[in-house]
Amino acid sequence: MDFMTLNIWPMLIALPFMFLGMFVSGRLRSKFHKYAKIRLQNGMTGREIAERMLEYYGIYDVKVTSVSGTLTDHYNPMTKTVNLSHDVYNGANAAAAAVAAHECGHAVQHATNYAPLNLRSKLVPLQNASGMIMNIVIMLAFVGGYALYRAVPVEAIIWVMIATNGILFLFSAVTLPVEFDASKRALVWIEKNGIVTQKELVMSKDALKWAAMTYVVAALSALASLVYWVLQLLGNRD
Repeated sequence: MDFMTLNIWPMLIALPFMFLGMFVSGRLRSKFHKYAKIRLQNGMTGREIAERMLEYYGIYDVKVTSVSGTLTDHYNPMTKTVNLSHDVYNGANAAAAAVAAHECGHAVQHATNYAPLNLRSKLVPLQNASGMIMNIVIMLAFVGGYALYRAVPVEAIIWVMIATNGILFLFSAVTLPVEFDASKRALVWIEKNGIVTQKELVMSKDALKWAAMTYVVAALSALASLVYWVLQLLGNRD
C-alpha cells in the first residue's frame, strides 16, 4: 500500500455513503416539514406527549426539556432528560408526536435496563477515542505522508485503522437495535393510547422510518470502511 492508497481510496469509498446520507437527511427534513403542517386531532404538543408517556411508564425522574436546533432531539441517560428540539417540543403534529415518543422510548429502555442501550453507553468513550485517533492518523498521512511511512510500518498503520473502524462499526451496529426498539415502543404506545388517529399513525411511522435510515446509512458506511482496511491488510501480506 502506498501513500496515495492510504489517502485517496478511503475518501472515495466514503463519498457514496456521504451522498446517500445527504439524500436520507433531506428526505427526513422534507417529511418532517410536510407533516408539521398537519395538526394532530387531539392538539397535543410533543412536550405533552412525552410527559404523558413517561407518566404512563411510571418514570418520574426524567425531565422533558427544549433544546435549540432542528432534529436535535435526544435522550441523555446521564442527566435523565428527554431533550426535544423547538419544533418537536411545541409541535402538535404526527412527526412531533413520533419523535417525542421515540425519545421517551429511550427513557423506557434506560428504566428497564435494556441491554443494547447499556452496551451503547459503555461504547461511547471508545467510540469518541477511536474517532479522534483515526482523524489524527488521516491528518498525519496528509501532512506527513512519506515521513509517516518511514517512521511507522505500513501494517501497523493498517491495524490502527482496523481497530478504530472496528469500534466505530460496532457502535453503529449496536445503535441500530436501540433506535429500532425505541421507535417500536413509541408507535405501539401512541396507537394504544389514542394519541394519534390511524391516518396520523401512518405519518408517524413514515417520519420514524426515515429517521432510522440515517442510522442504517451510518452503519453501512462504517462497515464499508472496516472491510476496506481488512482487505488492505490481507493484500499487504501477499
